[in-house]
Amino acid sequence: MATQIFVNLAVNDLDRSIAFFTKLGYTFNAQFSNEKATCMIISDTIYVMLLTRTFFQTFTEKEIIDAHKAIETSIAISAESKDAVNEMVDKAVAAGATIPNPATDYGFMYQHSFDDLDGHHWEYVWMDPNGMPEQLG
Repeated sequence: MATQIFVNLAVNDLDRSIAFFTKLGYTFNAQFSNEKATCMIISDTIYVMLLTRTFFQTFTEKEIIDAHKAIETSIAISAESKDAVNEMVDKAVAAGATIPNPATDYGFMYQHSFDDLDGHHWEYVWMDPNGMPEQLG
């Protein structure tokens, strides 16, 4: 069995977040969804659990940050082409996301990002494995 990843994110309004990510083309697993949380499907092995802040708080004693003011993570997802990167970012902006930085093109790698409705940072990246330098930096 392949290793799976479940990214957990606190959201302020679960229904609003579901509507946002639905506009980006994502679907949700109803078996792992209720009024407190939903399981967004990124791929066969990658899932994002969107949890209400109150429910998320039951998993930790630490303070849950306001992702509009501080960053807790940067979620990077691969795309099949530069156009696919731009299409996803365009969909996100149309659904209410903000663009924190302009796109970056390194030749062998292209990335563009957005901050979702709750301030979580998402990066979409295309890489050309044939164009990779022998060493980065």
